[in-house]
Amino acid sequence: MGTSGIPPLSSKTPGILRRPAAPAAGIVHLGLGNFHRAHQAVYTDAAVTAHGGDWGIIGVASRSSAIPDAMHAQDMLYTVVEISPEGSKFSVPRVHTDAFTAAGNPDRVIKAIGNAATRIVSLTVTENGYNYTPATGSLNALDPAIQHDLLHPAAPRTPIGQIVRGLQHRSRTHAEPVTILSCDNLADNGHHTQRLVREFASRLPSAEAAETLAFIDTRTSFPSSMVDRIVPATTDHYRRLVTDRRGYTDRIPVPAEPFTMWIVEDNFIAGRPAWESGGAVFSDEVAGYEQLKVRLLNGTHSLIAYLGALSGAVTIPESVSHTHIELAARSVLRNEYLPSVSVPAGVDVTAYEEQLFSRWRNTALGHRTSQVGSDGSVKLRQRIPLPALQMLDDGRMPQLLALTTAAYLSCIAPLAGFRPGPQAEAMEDPARGLLSGLAAGARSGRELAGKVLGDHHLLGEELAERAEFIDRTGEFIDIIRSAGPLAAIAEASARSALSTATTRSTP
Repeated sequence: MGTSGIPPLSSKTPGILRRPAAPAAGIVHLGLGNFHRAHQAVYTDAAVTAHGGDWGIIGVASRSSAIPDAMHAQDMLYTVVEISPEGSKFSVPRVHTDAFTAAGNPDRVIKAIGNAATRIVSLTVTENGYNYTPATGSLNALDPAIQHDLLHPAAPRTPIGQIVRGLQHRSRTHAEPVTILSCDNLADNGHHTQRLVREFASRLPSAEAAETLAFIDTRTSFPSSMVDRIVPATTDHYRRLVTDRRGYTDRIPVPAEPFTMWIVEDNFIAGRPAWESGGAVFSDEVAGYEQLKVRLLNGTHSLIAYLGALSGAVTIPESVSHTHIELAARSVLRNEYLPSVSVPAGVDVTAYEEQLFSRWRNTALGHRTSQVGSDGSVKLRQRIPLPALQMLDDGRMPQLLALTTAAYLSCIAPLAGFRPGPQAEAMEDPARGLLSGLAAGARSGRELAGKVLGDHHLLGEELAERAEFIDRTGEFIDIIRSAGPLAAIAEASARSALSTATTRSTP
């Protein structure tokens, strides 16, 4: 019994399980966070329920043992809480066969990936977990963690190192094929992951590198995928909700919005679950769906988060309830992101936009601006450069993309004397130390933008050469500091409207 006398969730909890046991393991998943447990695990549960198969999941957390420990205490079970203003729905997937932490068990990660029964290795480790250089897209060979993994084959710390060492184990033992499936917000994530894996392997001693690359090139596949579901952090509110409504305690329930989407390239060299039973779509237009997600959804989401944080909004629904922020978000989506997207056949962009704003208004979720705004130094590199460069090449200034960049820098690296507020201060970012140091030595927004975008190539090498974009970003930083985010929104919106009107009137 729990401390309150209410029993904990377990395999003996009546009325919650669709089958007596989890399927035998066939998938190793790196990144045992909330998103995986509300997305890939839910689709896999539906696939196994409908069609069976040995597609159980071994979940590997990176450093924290909190989720693995809780899953073991609850017979590998947890509750997905689907949250909407109309009410909550509850489900308990039963697909995880094991869970452990990579940091304390590096050899176990290698053996799990290397096991002949493993046919898919999937990842949700965030953009920051791939240890690549945003400016070039290549493996960051100077990263101490990558250097460690190259020198210590039995104890890899990074997902890329873990995958390569696991593939080496397969190559040397049974040589069974395996699919590596990235589910992170990286453009062309399958090929991007394949490139990083090959770059790591190519840095091994020559004979070892040749053997490993041969296995990668002939016995693995790297399909691209696009994942979409808003999954906030677990709080005591959701724990209480589960206890009140379901009659058991759950240490690790996962809140999620009702909407869920998974678009996958059907390139699985060793087979796959029937994920379409859970609603997954197998398509040869993954790249177009990725662009929709990374730019229209994620890019606009970032603008909402940074402007909201600077305006004191704790949550995304609170932020988007500000009329000026909503109008800015709609403008960046329609006028600056959309022209760069190859919209897949059958997608109604107008309906997609309305669906996005409906999701962002879901007050029951309470998705925090500080959570959405974290890791911007990696995320924005995926979202802003291509649309911005396309507009600049057309002779137009991407006002709201520059504002997004300025709002991000104002949150993470505020100029001396400017306080961005508690939501901005709560954002996590691997570049915060570097950027804060640059801000401390900058006398103006223009100087800061020049250092960050021009000298340090935060948004890539091509945009670093575009002085007009850097200057505009700096001007918005100065406006935010002197007059606040609403003044910056008004300036960007007015200039954007003028540019759009001029473009439309030009024959």
